[in-house]
Amino acid sequence: MKKLTLFLGVLLTWSSLSAQTTGYKAFLDLNVVKNDKVKVSIELPAVSASEIEYQMPKIVPGTYSIYDFGRFLSDFKAFDSNGNELSVDSLDQNRWLIKNASSLAKVEYWVEDSYDTEQGNTVFEPAGTNIEEGKNFVINTFGFFGYLKGMKEVKYEVNISYPEGFYGATSLQAARSENNTDTYIADNYFSLADAPMMYSVPDTVTINVGGAEILFSVYSPNGLLTAEFVKDNVNQILEAQKNYLGGTLPIKKYAYIIYLFAGPSQSGALGALEHSYSSMYSLPEVNPKYLTQLIKDVSAHEFFHIITPLSIHSEEIGNFNFIDPKMSKHLWMYEGVTEYFAGHVQLAEGLFGIDEYLSKIEEKVVNAAGYNDTVPFTVMSKLCLDQYKDQYGNVYEKGALIGLCLDIRLRELSGGKYSVNQLLKDLSNEYGKDKSFKDDELFDKITELTYPEIREFFSTYVEGNKPLPLKEYLAKIGVSFAPSQAKMEPSMGNISFGLDQESGHLVVAKADNLNAFGIDMGYKEGDHLLEFDGIPLTVQNFQEAVMAYKESRKEGDKITALVQREVKPGKVKNVKLKAKAVMVKTQSPPSIEMMENPTQQQLDLLYSWMSK
Repeated sequence: MKKLTLFLGVLLTWSSLSAQTTGYKAFLDLNVVKNDKVKVSIELPAVSASEIEYQMPKIVPGTYSIYDFGRFLSDFKAFDSNGNELSVDSLDQNRWLIKNASSLAKVEYWVEDSYDTEQGNTVFEPAGTNIEEGKNFVINTFGFFGYLKGMKEVKYEVNISYPEGFYGATSLQAARSENNTDTYIADNYFSLADAPMMYSVPDTVTINVGGAEILFSVYSPNGLLTAEFVKDNVNQILEAQKNYLGGTLPIKKYAYIIYLFAGPSQSGALGALEHSYSSMYSLPEVNPKYLTQLIKDVSAHEFFHIITPLSIHSEEIGNFNFIDPKMSKHLWMYEGVTEYFAGHVQLAEGLFGIDEYLSKIEEKVVNAAGYNDTVPFTVMSKLCLDQYKDQYGNVYEKGALIGLCLDIRLRELSGGKYSVNQLLKDLSNEYGKDKSFKDDELFDKITELTYPEIREFFSTYVEGNKPLPLKEYLAKIGVSFAPSQAKMEPSMGNISFGLDQESGHLVVAKADNLNAFGIDMGYKEGDHLLEFDGIPLTVQNFQEAVMAYKESRKEGDKITALVQREVKPGKVKNVKLKAKAVMVKTQSPPSIEMMENPTQQQLDLLYSWMSK
């Protein structure tokens, strides 16, 4: 019966090709998996040219990395309306030239997932694809479906058949759902590529916040994390963001799609990828208590992307080129201000105290110091795919500090009445989802909306390479800033720490670059660190224990550690390590804290900045 049904479906599909459609009509059957691959069939819009390219994205918005999604395709074939195969030349990993294109009706190919591929150039999982037969399918749509060159604006219909009991989590509204098949219709390829999906046995919760329907969908292979847990921890942030944005949200539906991996991920990373109406997460499957603040912070960041680049974006993003991308110079806004908002909202809405928030600013300052601060931020942004690829991470560090300084300066110039939050609202009104700004005109537009001094701020600290005036600007709100300084402190041995998910123990992840103290201690890769300098260690008290060690020990002091070590396959025992403390030169962290006696002027600006 099943084979017969599929055969009839094929006959019906071929018969329908005689009248070529005006849009794309794609079919993906998740019930049929062969060699960890699934088949994609796409009926195509009419083509008048004699030749045409079918293209898969080289890069997608929000990733800032070249992934070449076409390399995951195999057995690519093109057909006319009678089912006759057409000649196809592979131009490169992402492009296929189809001959006799005026008779082209359909393409077919198989797709391998990226989560466990051996092809190299690992795809960051939130931007990748997963095929686990009968368990889970992560469908970042740009990894399965392509388009004809010059025809990205055409309507795109996708039909997905799925196993009994599965559910498709996505921000797209299904046009039809029947016989275990969902049909989605996107206005164009951009809208389709902007909407990830995850099919699995459902663990979902839906709530309403600020007039928007919020979907939480979780796949946890061992059931450690639930959608209900995520909802309970994110709901407070969502309510805070709603208030921060004026009481309502500028969207009708949003989806949190969360995939948990057991064991290490192939990329070795965790995080999320933003989309206009959803975000796709890839996180480790550990005890949920270890994920609580991470989920809050990441979700706060990703959700704020409903402002930018959804409603504020340059032409490079509004008409994104998936094959030959041109980068915008405004990552300071897309990622930097978004990251600033993610922290500031928690201060403004009372989820953080001022001291806790300032400690997070300290972290940003420390992390930003690891990047090249002589490169203008706009230049790094434009060249983040190649020349300054290794500097991209600074968008979350210095980018957020740019947002902080801009916010303080705007409030100072306006007497506390205008903020960077209001600026983005004004820019949203000026542009919006369907109108792009010219990359070289944004700073002038912002100056037009605000103050002449703001143009100088951008010229000096964003387009220019002068360091941010953090000490000067923080002083405006009664906060003192002392930069980091060189000092001597006892070494931990120069080991890399990890977390054993099963036991919850801290472990020695790497021991191939030990210094003299680490060698004397005798650390070995895989050691479970149970106790250090007389203090039993847990994930929760690790930083506190290390701080106590560094503040109290001096050169030559006797130091002990207790580790659990595998001495032979299947056999572990506790081993006591000891060595004499060795002092090394380090940089003290910067100190950012409230002034003891701020002036009334400083307090007024502080209260404005804190939204109090």
